[in-house]
Amino acid sequence: MRRLLAIVALLLVLALFVRYCVRVIPADAPHPPAQTAPVQAARGLIVPVAGVKPGELVDTFAQARAAGTSHDAIDIMAPRGAEVRAAAPGRIEKLFHSEKGGNTIYVRSPDRRWIYYYAHLDAYRAGLHEGQTVAQGEAIATVGSTGNADPAAPHLHFAINRMAPGEDWYEGTPINPYPLLTDASVGVDRVTAPRSQAP
Repeated sequence: MRRLLAIVALLLVLALFVRYCVRVIPADAPHPPAQTAPVQAARGLIVPVAGVKPGELVDTFAQARAAGTSHDAIDIMAPRGAEVRAAAPGRIEKLFHSEKGGNTIYVRSPDRRWIYYYAHLDAYRAGLHEGQTVAQGEAIATVGSTGNADPAAPHLHFAINRMAPGEDWYEGTPINPYPLLTDASVGVDRVTAPRSQAP
């Protein structure tokens, strides 16, 4: 009887999670054409997936992950192959393939204070390389489900880290990208603490 109750409770939690936390977009759904203008948001940043508007984003920053960690990023659901664009200008600090993130890109801001992290990418833009400067809105990759992402739910895992002087591409303090991409009154320079929300 206990086992049956545990299974029912688990199924209920799973159903609630799927209902309120998962947005599934078919992998073969059409994606917007490449000429779609970037959607401007949050004092200088643009939503980094072509055709996705700020109001369509979901704040997944504080969601729990395995081993008691938090997500420290947002997932931007989009069809496989949708164009990923630089949310801000910068220099490609690292192109990296990891077990969790799959194909990833780390872009450091011109002032070296921020790293913009793009993960689960299907493919890099042809010719993209470390050390290359990218303009805001420039195509850098396509949405995918590499790494530990669910193949049935392609998305861009997007994170922003505040960097202290001398910190490497894999270091930094995570800040929540969601308010920066959805509220034009908030800018990166006004976020001062990890997991900060709009002041």
